[in-house]
Amino acid sequence: MTQIPEEEHQRVLATGEDVPDKAPSFAIGLTEVGITNKTLWPLIGIDDPIRAPFTASLTVDLGPERRGIHMSRMEQAVSDLHEKHFENLTAYGMDLCALVLDGQQATRAVVRLKGLLPMIGTTPISRKKSVDSAQISCAVTMTRKKREITVGAGINHLTACPCTQVYNRELFHIEDTSLPLATHSQRSITTVAVTVEADTMPPLHDTLINCLTTALHPAQDLLKRPDEAELVIAAHRRPQFAEDAVRETARAVADSLAGVLALESKVTIESLSLESIHIHDVLCRLETTFAEIVKKGENHG
Repeated sequence: MTQIPEEEHQRVLATGEDVPDKAPSFAIGLTEVGITNKTLWPLIGIDDPIRAPFTASLTVDLGPERRGIHMSRMEQAVSDLHEKHFENLTAYGMDLCALVLDGQQATRAVVRLKGLLPMIGTTPISRKKSVDSAQISCAVTMTRKKREITVGAGINHLTACPCTQVYNRELFHIEDTSLPLATHSQRSITTVAVTVEADTMPPLHDTLINCLTTALHPAQDLLKRPDEAELVIAAHRRPQFAEDAVRETARAVADSLAGVLALESKVTIESLSLESIHIHDVLCRLETTFAEIVKKGENHG
């Protein structure tokens, strides 16, 4: 039973003031206004669609003539898409951003989505299935005339420091360079993001994850002793700085997306090394264009 008759609500809606549409006390435009830390549950996937939680922010710009935006219309956009099936997170983000923009008197809308999807791997020796996680993200910026889409992915992986290995080789007079010499190792997190404009479609998240797994030594939760040995030996035979992790990921992006991704696309790669023998962590970041990565790859070819 309602507390107030419905006709009274309708009367107030028809005659009352719409406060967000009123003039502000200080007429200056705002870059972004909206909701954040919102958990969304899009239905994504082709053959076996799943609902996975994504943390989202939905924002629009606000002109100097209006006091506020209509927050409930953003929530309505989320509700309108809840039962719809999407091929991937990017398709969901584009539809959501369009609805957010259409629901407001704005010129620009931004939807940012970040979450985890299962990454099912097979261990190298025991051939066990390891249920792990990959970070994926999507950001869509849309105006009445154009759009910009950024897709990103990240994985956990193992790095081994080459400095201590070189030092130990000299210290102990070791000539066999194939030996996986002792050094400190650590879990690292590397992400890659690609930004495209206009009507260009960005790469799939799976493609970016494949670039990362090709370039790095992916960590897995289910590892039997032979699997652990294989991973540790591989990481020590191909040791990587955080700088190497970023550069090798860039190389994998060039190899995987050559002829597919527009040269003017932006590429951002970041690696965070959770240092084992230092109190600090190590950060390495690359912001460039796909054209620059391809050019460097051709020079090294």
